[in-house]
Amino acid sequence: MKLADSWKDYEIIDSSLGMKLERWGDIYLLRPDPQVIWDRGDLLKRYPNIHACYYRSNKGGGHWENLKKTKDSWNIHYKNLTFHIKQMGFKHTGLFPEQAVNWDFMMEKIKNAGRPIKVLNLFAYTGGASVACLSAGASVVHVDSSRGMIEWAKENVKLSGLENRPIRFIVDDVVKFVKREIRRGNHYDVIIMDPPSYGRGANGEVWDIEKDLDPLISLCTELLSEHPLFFLINSYTAGFSKEVLANLYKVHFTHFSGTIETEEIGLPIKEGNLVLPCGIYGRYIFDE
Repeated sequence: MKLADSWKDYEIIDSSLGMKLERWGDIYLLRPDPQVIWDRGDLLKRYPNIHACYYRSNKGGGHWENLKKTKDSWNIHYKNLTFHIKQMGFKHTGLFPEQAVNWDFMMEKIKNAGRPIKVLNLFAYTGGASVACLSAGASVVHVDSSRGMIEWAKENVKLSGLENRPIRFIVDDVVKFVKREIRRGNHYDVIIMDPPSYGRGANGEVWDIEKDLDPLISLCTELLSEHPLFFLINSYTAGFSKEVLANLYKVHFTHFSGTIETEEIGLPIKEGNLVLPCGIYGRYIFDE
């Protein structure tokens, strides 16, 4: 497992009974996590400094409860990157800290490429990967079906001082955009995707990862440049083994030469010397 263990502004302090206690800068949040099935006592009783807790509802969803006076939003830093954080629906904050594992990989590969690199970021959310790639010197096309997430990504780019770098923000259904890019004859050196299990496109298009990921990867191979750098897929889908991603690369990348790397990613938990699993990634690293 690869751990995102280089954070200064973020850490998981403790975990118990389906909850994780996190520090985001100087804000302490208690959020649900289905991986936390162990019992280390009542975290609310043990830690009096918690600012807010997310409570699940028996009817689905849930709500935040502020236990202390809390900022509506704030910023945190990862190395030279800055991200805007706030309490969102369904327990989210707008950032997945474990993705620092992939940001570090992207930045290193792009910086060491020794040539201009063009990146396509699909299901790009609030732009963690886009900011990382921009900071390393790449040009980026950032695609997401949510206008709100696109605006948030623009804010993250600006917060990191990268607003003058070459990036295009596209509000669109990912599959439709990829098909249009193929017709236009556009190509990319790097393709990144972080597909949800289920979702809807900009005009209500339905996405189901079990049916739609395989054909999307096939389409994306047509967008690769003559000298691609890497292709990265991130997945949080329960039940997907990292070998599923390896198999997808073996099926669709037979005409390329490179190395397949798949691994779990996670976050260290300070108390108890534990590790929280946070999904998987698959990378196809092309031979130079």
